Amino acid sequence: MAVSVDTVYQRVLTLANKEQRGYITPQEFNLFANQAQMEILNQYSYDINQFGRQHGNDTEYSDMLSVIQEKLSEFEVRIVDTGINDGIYNYRNAIGDLYKLGSVHTTHNNQKIEIEEVNNNEWYTMQSAPLTRPTLSRPVYVNRQDGLNIYPDTIQDIDMSYIRRPAVVQWAYVIVNDKALYNDNISVDFELHASEETELVYKILKLAGINLKNSEVVQVAQTLEQSQIQQEKQ
Repeated sequence: MAVSVDTVYQRVLTLANKEQRGYITPQEFNLFANQAQMEILNQYSYDINQFGRQHGNDTEYSDMLSVIQEKLSEFEVRIVDTGINDGIYNYRNAIGDLYKLGSVHTTHNNQKIEIEEVNNNEWYTMQSAPLTRPTLSRPVYVNRQDGLNIYPDTIQDIDMSYIRRPAVVQWAYVIVNDKALYNDNISVDFELHASEETELVYKILKLAGINLKNSEVVQVAQTLEQSQIQQEKQ
């Protein structure tokens, strides 16, 4: 359910009204488009936290939480890997499209066990007492620069989920009679849910207005965006 990059581009150009408010080049649009896509993806985490704190019997917010999780599911990836060396899993090298790390599990006695994330201070505190030291049935990891430091370091496999980065959006074109004409063959659409089309238009329009130093365009985009957000949360 991707969003057409050409549809968004044409709507942005129409709203910007190039004759009166400045022209948005394809190169500028592509930069704004990718920034807008990442802003929306990042907002999902905040929205899940917000709606997740609401009462469980509130169907309105429960529905919103389901909608957001559905939008985010397009970017969820699960991998199983045995490339752990002395308790260190360098996921930064293994996963090129990582955006946000999710849950991490391992298998012990034929059971799937979650590996709990702890920080350095918590790890040092755990090490100080035998009862709190990590075990194969109660493992932990510290997310350090060299990757996941897993304890105990005898663990050999992990089952991990993460949120991937969307593909880089591109409105591609060919020049015909000195005009840029859309080239569907090499263009890359947005990977966001189809319902985000309007939000993308408003965000890109706002970024374009800032770039053009046109406060009117920015104001129009902000007003439309706020109206869209309020409508979604009603």
